[in-house]
Amino acid sequence: MLAWDAGQTLAERFRAHAGDDRHLYAWAIRGMADDWEAGGPVREVCAGYENAPNGAALQLRLLAAVFRLVLRGQAPELVPFYACLGGTEPPELAWPVMRTTIAEHLASVREGLEIAPQTNEVGRSVALLAGLFDLAAASGVRRIRLLELGASAGLNLLVDRFRFSGDDWTWGPPDATVALLDSVEGPITPGPLEIVARRGCDLSPVDPTTDEGSLLLTSFVWPFDLHRHARLAGALTVAREHPVVVDRAAARSWLPGQLAAGDPTDLTVVWHSITQLYWPVEEVQAVEQLLTDHGGERLLGQVGMEFAPGGASNAMPELRTQLWRPGQPVRRRRLGTVHHHGVPVRLTGTDPSSE
Repeated sequence: MLAWDAGQTLAERFRAHAGDDRHLYAWAIRGMADDWEAGGPVREVCAGYENAPNGAALQLRLLAAVFRLVLRGQAPELVPFYACLGGTEPPELAWPVMRTTIAEHLASVREGLEIAPQTNEVGRSVALLAGLFDLAAASGVRRIRLLELGASAGLNLLVDRFRFSGDDWTWGPPDATVALLDSVEGPITPGPLEIVARRGCDLSPVDPTTDEGSLLLTSFVWPFDLHRHARLAGALTVAREHPVVVDRAAARSWLPGQLAAGDPTDLTVVWHSITQLYWPVEEVQAVEQLLTDHGGERLLGQVGMEFAPGGASNAMPELRTQLWRPGQPVRRRRLGTVHHHGVPVRLTGTDPSSE
């Protein structure tokens, strides 16, 4: 469950997020903290959100709302600070300009606080691919029916349209628009895979084939992370050419029908990445029970890129797989750790974890 520290103000939480970093958003978040304490436009925008949980990432919602103004051409004064738009101005000079922009667009920025962060990080497809290799090798089945929970825009469902490589291996179309090179550290055994069907669910799905959907996803990628912007832009191009279906639904209500469908000789794989953090405990338990119940009846796999429950605050997400085969014990593996944005994946082997 998401939690917040009742002893901290929004300003204190903002500063904790920014730390001593010196990039554009760190300067902006520290400026937001000062402005909140001074009763400026940030205080007005955030009124009523004082007790928002830490996991709501209010500061990132506010920055994304400002970024959307920039992307729509409504804040040209900020373009010189946004590297992804060609800006080269020193980031420490941005906050006074951004503060004026927020003051001039109070209603629009406040409306943006209602939108939860949705980056749909394409780099996480590396973790998915490593998990699929593991499950395909263990099951002997290479035909994959892929289901994603918390899919956002469904970009990672297009994993077979991207190009991946390591020191001595490549996988995916040579002419792919998205290339994730040297993104895996540790032992990996690539093999042929065929994604025969793909579908996802999300409480608030984003349509990446529309201009508004593309703008929304772009606004949540930090403007100085040029590699992430390049990956997203390439994936958006692929999504327009090969659209996928993402249903508006909660995981526990969506999964039963999906697990009961499809060819039982295919390997159905349920995939999710840094989404269980935001689910109620009951949702996590319900999904695990659904997988266990269906795994007793048919071949079923799970790839999860999630934080370990109760782990340290600075811990990296873990990459784990589960494989159910009728009449056999469930096979569980911790494959390694993953950067929050998916790159790199650090594989430590496929040592079995306890049941």
